[in-house]
Amino acid sequence: MLDLGRLRALHAVATYGTVGAAADVLGYTPSAVSQQIAKLERETRTTLLERRGRGVALTDAALLLADTAGHVLKLVEEAEVALEEHRGAAVGRLCIGAFATAARGLLPDVLVGLAEQHPALDVRLKEIDPPLAIEAVARGELDMAVVHDWKNTPLPVPESLSRVAICEDLAEVLVPASHPLADKEFLVPADLVGARWTCQPEGAICFDWLVRTFHGAGIEPELVYRVSEYQTQLALLAKGIGVALIPRLGRGEVPDNVRAVPMRPAPTRTLYAVWRTQASRRPAITAALEVIRQAAAAEPGVVVGPAE
Repeated sequence: MLDLGRLRALHAVATYGTVGAAADVLGYTPSAVSQQIAKLERETRTTLLERRGRGVALTDAALLLADTAGHVLKLVEEAEVALEEHRGAAVGRLCIGAFATAARGLLPDVLVGLAEQHPALDVRLKEIDPPLAIEAVARGELDMAVVHDWKNTPLPVPESLSRVAICEDLAEVLVPASHPLADKEFLVPADLVGARWTCQPEGAICFDWLVRTFHGAGIEPELVYRVSEYQTQLALLAKGIGVALIPRLGRGEVPDNVRAVPMRPAPTRTLYAVWRTQASRRPAITAALEVIRQAAAAEPGVVVGPAE
């Protein structure tokens, strides 16, 4: 009988191309992954890894076995879903991914709520950006993820995944208190011509949203400071540096010498929970959705809409 854990290790190497990448996904060390495959070689009496230059590659036999392992792992998940559904309780392991501000502003309450309401559920959390989270859920590395998109920057979701809207998160323009715009009742894009923006790096969803919003108004934003963490952006603003567009969720306290000014039209992002459709019957998925919506409803600055 082939060991399921060793098959999972082989499948991960085939999927991600290297032992190191597979180890990162599985949460193991590269040495542990190599040991799993070495044991699988002894079980199957087949060479699965071969040296190529400075690295290793899967043999043809390994690729064949990895493909079969993918089908086996899918069947195992279906069996786990069926058993959990039969028991009617949220049990087992549930791996949730969330982007940084959701991990900070939403997931702590979610983890506490699930622990209190479903103590038999072993919940794991991974901070991960939305595009990567979508891929991780589709591949089965995560059971569920909290992701977001903006109205003019939608996040593609594969047909194999289901999703439900959780809430709308409002963003505001933050400026130093000494800035000429600090005392305005609200701002429109034209007010921000020539502003020196602090924004997330290129490729981030929030970066794309900012650029498209101002391009739509015929404005080329001056993107001066590229900073991933909103907390770092707030630190720059507190020193009188730049202006920024920051959502409320997970933002934390705004420094006393920084002002949050509404923008019109009001920029909002939609938060979604996504999971594999074949796992929709899992009580753990249903339980997590319920608790996520409860946590969102208690968070100031977000608006919870009706369930889809």
